[in-house]
Amino acid sequence: MSIDFESLKDKAVVAAQTGVTRVKELTETGVAKAKELADTGAAKAKEITEIGKLKVNNSAEQEAIRKAYSELGKLYYAERGSAPEAAYADACQRITDSLARISYNNERIADIKAAGQLSDGEVEPEPVCEEPSCCCGGEEKDEGPCCCEQDEDKPQE
Repeated sequence: MSIDFESLKDKAVVAAQTGVTRVKELTETGVAKAKELADTGAAKAKEITEIGKLKVNNSAEQEAIRKAYSELGKLYYAERGSAPEAAYADACQRITDSLARISYNNERIADIKAAGQLSDGEVEPEPVCEEPSCCCGGEEKDEGPCCCEQDEDKPQE
């Protein structure tokens, strides 16, 4: 039996070239697929980032609305708190009652300090809250901490 080495060599070269061509095709397909996935991922990340920015902007706008409501309420109470329109009478009365309780409590604090000869340094200072929607006013806020619970390092508004 004789072996035709020339024919085997030719077949081996063809097989190697076919293999190389197939590997190139697979590599190009893989690179294209990877690029497509990367582009899709980048687009999703961009969308998620945009949504996050919009949510932060919405939070800032909600805070601006909350502050405007608070300011509006303070102005109304200052101008009409003693003779409010019927729809506002209950809320104005709650504010008046809370302010009276705060005043009474502050007087009691002063009396206790005087009787016990306590200095302000010996007693942790209580924050003063004039925020009508605050928990100090007798009602809990819908979101966020009470102004009385703010960090001492952060200035109160």
